[in-house]
Amino acid sequence: MIDDAGPAAHQGAGRPPTYTSWLRERSDAELDALLAARPDLLTPVPADIAALAARAASRPSVVRVLDQLHLFELQVLEGVVALGDERSGRSPHGVAPSALATAMAAPTDRFAAALERLRATALVWEEEGRLRPVTALRDILPRPAGLGPPLRVLLSGRPLSQLDRLAADLGLPTGYGEGDPADRLSAALCSPDRVDALLDDAGPDARSVLDRLVWGPPDGTVSQARPDADIASAASPVERLLARGLLYVTGEHTVTLPREIALRLRGGRLFREAAPHPPELDGPQRSPLTVTRAAAGQAFTVIRYVEELVEHWAEDPPSVLRSGGLGVRDLRRSARLLDTDDTTAAVVIEAAHTAGLIAATSEVDGEWLPTGHYDVWRVTEPARRWALLASAWLGSTRVASLAGSTDARGRSRNVLGEGLDRRPAPEVRRDVLGVLAEAPEGTAPTRDSIAARLAWRRPRRQGRGFDELLDSTLAEAALLGLTGRDALAPHTRALLDETADGRTVAEAADSATVRALAAELPEPVDHILIQGDLTAIAPGPLVPSLARELALAADVESTGGATVYRFGESSIRRALDAGHGAADLIGLLERHSKTPLPQALRYLIADVARRHGRLRVGTASSYLRCDEPALLDELLGDRRADGLVLVRLAPTVVASRTTRPVLLDRLTELGYHPVPEAADGTMQLSRPDARRAEEHAPDGGLDSPPVPGPRLRAAAVRALRAGDEAATAARTPVAAPPNGPSRPSTAATLTALNRAAAQGQRVWIGYLDPEGRASSHIVEPQRVDGGFLTAYDATRDAVRRFTVHRITGVASLERDGA
Repeated sequence: MIDDAGPAAHQGAGRPPTYTSWLRERSDAELDALLAARPDLLTPVPADIAALAARAASRPSVVRVLDQLHLFELQVLEGVVALGDERSGRSPHGVAPSALATAMAAPTDRFAAALERLRATALVWEEEGRLRPVTALRDILPRPAGLGPPLRVLLSGRPLSQLDRLAADLGLPTGYGEGDPADRLSAALCSPDRVDALLDDAGPDARSVLDRLVWGPPDGTVSQARPDADIASAASPVERLLARGLLYVTGEHTVTLPREIALRLRGGRLFREAAPHPPELDGPQRSPLTVTRAAAGQAFTVIRYVEELVEHWAEDPPSVLRSGGLGVRDLRRSARLLDTDDTTAAVVIEAAHTAGLIAATSEVDGEWLPTGHYDVWRVTEPARRWALLASAWLGSTRVASLAGSTDARGRSRNVLGEGLDRRPAPEVRRDVLGVLAEAPEGTAPTRDSIAARLAWRRPRRQGRGFDELLDSTLAEAALLGLTGRDALAPHTRALLDETADGRTVAEAADSATVRALAAELPEPVDHILIQGDLTAIAPGPLVPSLARELALAADVESTGGATVYRFGESSIRRALDAGHGAADLIGLLERHSKTPLPQALRYLIADVARRHGRLRVGTASSYLRCDEPALLDELLGDRRADGLVLVRLAPTVVASRTTRPVLLDRLTELGYHPVPEAADGTMQLSRPDARRAEEHAPDGGLDSPPVPGPRLRAAAVRALRAGDEAATAARTPVAAPPNGPSRPSTAATLTALNRAAAQGQRVWIGYLDPEGRASSHIVEPQRVDGGFLTAYDATRDAVRRFTVHRITGVASLERDGA
């Protein structure tokens, strides 16, 4: 017989349902929703439903989805775990939804929504109309709803003498004559009337002991606990409770209140106060127009900060520290350049780095330089520039606000260095901004109300680290222009929607974020206002071409709603060194100035241009050449130039023993403004070389895998169904030749496959891939030739080729789709 025939497709009659069979009965739409809610289940795609069930019930996957539940959903789940614990000895297992709803004492619609979420995420499944939690939750939530272990768990494993003593005190049969003593005792102590009688008999002081444990935690500490205490010898309130089975010793100095006793004392309620609704968000009222304008203004400031910083670093790049990152001195220098504080400068630098606009060179003595991506970013529209920065920040694990603080070892955390990564940061940022988006229009929620809402939304992610990320998110969101006057801006709402599925704004051709922000940003202008004090005012953001030319000819003096530039001798020379002539520069300014060009500025340009390039430096070690002998006479007579050791070779030529770069720098310091000369006598004028660093890969981003798209989820569901069919379909083994080996011969395999291809039948095959991995497939053979089987593989929904000698078994299916 050909082996690997496989198990039957369906469970036998009377077999109890399992978690796997419950998942198998889910519809395709429900499986699609499960994969959307728990994307980690798709990495990689499970082979079949059984593999999906094993992965969905594993502790890491369950913990991941638990962290996504809000407080009320977690309370309902704890209720299922507490009331549906199979260790309690109840049969049937699980809890009825109606009983759980009564114990929750919450609004029906909220309870139904929470329970549906738990079913959709497969944390809870159903067996004969009763709810059961996945097994891993027993260990993850050992004290659900603040309740202790069931009575059955506390009684099992105890010596028979203790069980008999407790049974005798309670008037119950002893020994094993009437079943297991632990089962008999737990059933008796679960009786409400018996519990009430035992509580009255223990006395009011004993009841006060239980009142301290009833709402959790269920464990108490005592100086000495006697597990062998009986009713006759019990002296203290704790001993009276131990003797009556209302309290149990679980450690040398620890006693525990059983789950069933606590529920009786709670009056059947699971929680002192259920939390079906999130806390209200309160705070001062803001005008929506004020919020929008404040956020847009800050967004524009951030764009200008980044451009000014990166342009400056292109000319004078800071060094990379040996330990990585940016030095404190360079950070403070950058803050002075931007006319802001160190924290703001750190946020701007980290945002530029996260967006891929700056990177470290790979040299030993590295420098921080712009990347090629910056050149593309600089010429895009301002609103898209901001959107790229904001979306990069939203998905980054870097927390710039921590720069300057110290770690656990007392080491300072540097900007762009190690120590600023926080894996939960992207999720916390989305949660914080999501809470701001839930606030009523015109409300700027306070920090405390945001923290309270987040504690309800993410109850399992609270702590000092979470508070640190909350504060940093609020501060950085305000600095980057995502919020205005502590309220969420409209363009940020659009950004959250567009990036919810892992996409970036750059991928959206028509971005709602860009449209919303562009409507609030000032339009770029192509004109300036030149004044008589040698300054020029840009009344708004300049078009890129004018901004680049003006940055060569003038220095930024102040920024704000309008940018003030100042013309000076050094800035004019910078423009001339870049190849502009005096006439070109004057013409440029006249074309773009809405005011007449002042006479003083014309004189300044003419005076600098007159001296610019009159001296030309070559190589002797170096030489000076000038068409005006009088200027060389002046230079030779200048005592400040004695260190250059100048020797006149001709009326228009002077040689020097210094190198050409030294001669150029020194003459520039003396105010002669020389220019370098090529071997053919032409002047060498060029803009400064644009140095660029290689673009770095983005950081790890979200700790959770991205939500797969609808097409990927649909394909995964098809693969799961086909793989499950291959693993569970009823198969009829194909007979091998008589007296043949246990494994089918190649001839028998070829015969079975050819027959299936001729009759158009589907068959099951076992297959061993080149890496030695075994798998099952349901295929529709098309042809067999050259040692290969060409067939439609229903397991992968594709036509594939299989190597015949790697096929380990063949079986025909009893019925189509079995």
